[in-house]
Amino acid sequence: MFCATRYRGLNALRSPSIVSLYGSTRAYSPPQINPRVDLDPALQNLLRDKELEEIPEVIQSSEASTMSISESDSVEALEHTRRASQQSPAADFGHYGFGSVVLPLQLQNSINLIISETDKTQLHGDAQRLFQARNSQGGWEDSWDAEYDTKYRTKAQARQHADRDGSAFASVALPAHYSAITAVLDHVKRRLEPEWRVERIIDWGAGTGSGLWSGAHAFQEPHASEEHKEVVDLVISNTTVRHYLGIDKREGLVSVGKRLLRDIDHGPLRVSWHKSFREDDAIPRPEGHYTVALSAFMLSSLTTNIARKALVKEMWSSGAHVLVIIDHNTKEGFASIAEAREYLLSVGRKEFNDPEADGWDIRGSHVVAPVSCAPMTRNAPSYFSGDIKLVCGFSQRLQRPSFVRRTKHSGDGQEDMGYSYVVIRRGARPPNPQTKVGRIGPIGQLALEKARSQLPVKELILHSEHELLTKPGEELKSVEEDLEDEAVEEPTTPAALDAALRLEAYNWPRLIFPPLKNAGHIILDGCTLEGKIMRMTVPKSQGKQEFHDARKSGWGDIFPHEPKNPPQERVQSQRVKGKETKVRGADIGKRGGKEKVKGANYESLAVNLVKQRKRNRRDDIANRSLRDNEEHRSSYDREED
Repeated sequence: MFCATRYRGLNALRSPSIVSLYGSTRAYSPPQINPRVDLDPALQNLLRDKELEEIPEVIQSSEASTMSISESDSVEALEHTRRASQQSPAADFGHYGFGSVVLPLQLQNSINLIISETDKTQLHGDAQRLFQARNSQGGWEDSWDAEYDTKYRTKAQARQHADRDGSAFASVALPAHYSAITAVLDHVKRRLEPEWRVERIIDWGAGTGSGLWSGAHAFQEPHASEEHKEVVDLVISNTTVRHYLGIDKREGLVSVGKRLLRDIDHGPLRVSWHKSFREDDAIPRPEGHYTVALSAFMLSSLTTNIARKALVKEMWSSGAHVLVIIDHNTKEGFASIAEAREYLLSVGRKEFNDPEADGWDIRGSHVVAPVSCAPMTRNAPSYFSGDIKLVCGFSQRLQRPSFVRRTKHSGDGQEDMGYSYVVIRRGARPPNPQTKVGRIGPIGQLALEKARSQLPVKELILHSEHELLTKPGEELKSVEEDLEDEAVEEPTTPAALDAALRLEAYNWPRLIFPPLKNAGHIILDGCTLEGKIMRMTVPKSQGKQEFHDARKSGWGDIFPHEPKNPPQERVQSQRVKGKETKVRGADIGKRGGKEKVKGANYESLAVNLVKQRKRNRRDDIANRSLRDNEEHRSSYDREED
């Protein structure tokens, strides 16, 4: 029955009456294909051409293949080169650190081999125990650090955890330490003369050998093969270092450091490990020119000032001409750096008054980096100025290898390693050359050419046969004369330019805080030649090249340009009985005048109204209770009467 009803309904829809109501049935007919268009015979012959039917293969020339960029890293490198080329040579020389440090594959493979021999769950637990702090509720904090200062109750307990601590140290702290040490050593290599070739490294607090790997990769032979030119492909066998001495009493860390070198081709490098520094480990002073005494992240782990001073004294007595001390950018770490710096400079000054040192070719000591204090300045300005101690620290970014992410159970592909450091070199500080070379880059050159093109044309008017009169305003200097007065004779070769900049860099201020970059001016805080922390402002009106260099400057750079206006000293406030008093320079970079009184807002009004209602309600209740008591007392008195 249902099928018959459905059939009758379909016939009803096909009836003429229904069709007339809803329109013609032509709308339901299938679409018609358009008729074929008759093309011109000439056009048909052109479309049948074989060159239109077959796409020829593109044959790339050798030049095109060399210029092609296939990876995103190459594109980023090209963009970085293009941007960096706009800076002046002096600003480019003063650039500090790497954008991001990548662990070489040789080191990654060695660490992965050690991790493969350990229990992964136990490794993660050891890493948390050593390098992750707990919060107030007893849980783990989100942040990790690379500071290893674990102390055990007994020696037996320390021996029990030695190998496990070493594996956790290699998987978490070693990559971070490697990035910071590599950044410092690369900067030292850039600041010193190109003839300085490191052949020996003595490392106090060697641990798992982070100083060995950083030194071997930072000081490479200049004739490296094509396959070892990339940072990720660096190998130890191609280093200029011939002798490495690691000094450390922590057996667990040292054993892991030896295992990292177990299957590695050392080449001419000889590696040895000692528990303490011996007298026969020292080298004669004349032979220490190419020797580096290194201590990385060790001073702050020592518990007493006597132990820290003894370590720094051993570094000075080792005979090395360059001493590099690195520590964490904490208050304790920077305090250790500042005290070591003060001691090494004081020992160097004593050599000028020592009769035994009269015959020495090299006497004294000076600071190479990071601060640019005066030659005989003994105190670090950021530590000894004021009661509030500032931490003069820097930061280096690391691209996390896969084993670091797995050990930390984190998906972040990068981390920042904070550190403080000082580099001391034997000998007197180089004198100030009083030159200013390399201050003009491509942007400054374009500005000079534009200024010259806009110079007014001088017109000479013939007055007589023997007299020439110029137009009015001859007494004023033209822009061209100003440019000629400011011109400086530039070195003709890149080597000469680097040598001149290397001497000038001793007198440039170093940026010890991140720059404050605004639209019209850049604010820079740097440690200057006077031994003070000065705030410099580079406005846009100072010049296109100066403003561009200031805008592209970064934390840790040494800045070559002088500010347009005199810099202001940044002074820390003094504490008086737990309170801070206002001192000169406290308002640098802030708006002067009286403090503005904040106007009322709806939120504060609502809070005040609620408080006022509560007070009124309490007052009403108190008044009502008083009235009730008085009425009750008066009625009681009447009843007695």
